[in-house]
Amino acid sequence: MPLPRFDRLSAERRELILGVARRHFAEHGTEGASYNKIIEAAGVSKTAAYHYFDGREDLLTAVLDGVLERLLDALGPWIPARDEADFRSRFASGSVALATHLRDHPEDLALADAAIGRTHAGPWFDWFGALVTDGQRLGVIRTDVDHGLLVSVTAAVIRAADAWALARMTTGAEPLAEGADFQEDETSAQLWSLLHGLWGGAVTTAATAAGEESTDAR
Repeated sequence: MPLPRFDRLSAERRELILGVARRHFAEHGTEGASYNKIIEAAGVSKTAAYHYFDGREDLLTAVLDGVLERLLDALGPWIPARDEADFRSRFASGSVALATHLRDHPEDLALADAAIGRTHAGPWFDWFGALVTDGQRLGVIRTDVDHGLLVSVTAAVIRAADAWALARMTTGAEPLAEGADFQEDETSAQLWSLLHGLWGGAVTTAATAAGEESTDAR
C-alpha cells in the first residue's frame, strides 16, 4: 500500500500518478512496466517516489487495488433475490454492468486478471460468495459442492465470459456502438446456461447418495 505521505497529496495528484502507472502497466504488463519510466512520466523524482511507495510492487498493488475497486463498483452490491427469476435478472444485470465497464475502460480490462488473481479472498470473492449463498437459499445452486469451490468457479466463468464477449465485439462478431449497453441476448443466455449446468440446481448430498444407491441396485 502507498506510504502515508502519498495519502497527503491532493486527490488530483494521487490520481495523476496512479493513472500514469495504470497506463504503463496496462501497456507493458505487470512484469514489463518500468518503475523509473512510470515515475518520470508522472513527474515524480526518484527521491519523492520512495516517500510515496516502498517500490515498484507497492505501486503496482495500489494500481490493482484501484482496478478491483472499480470492477466492484460496476457490479454493485449483491442484493438477495425474491425468486429464481429475480435471481437470474440480478445476475444478468451484474454481468452486463461488468462487461460494459471493461469495454469502456481498456486499462482496467488489461489489468483485470492481475487484480482478481492476486488473492482467493477479499471483497471480489465476497461478492460472488453472496451470490452463491443466495442461489443456494433459492435452490438455484447445488449444495453438495464446497461453497468456496462454487464461488471460485462462478467468478472464473463470469470473467471468462466477459473476455469472450469482448473478443467477439473486437472481431466484429457482435458489434456494439460506443456508449451503448450490453443486452441480455445470446451471450447472456449462454453464460446463464453454462453456469446453471455447473450449479446443478438444488442438488443435495442426500439426493446424490440416493441416486447412487438406485444405480447400485440395478
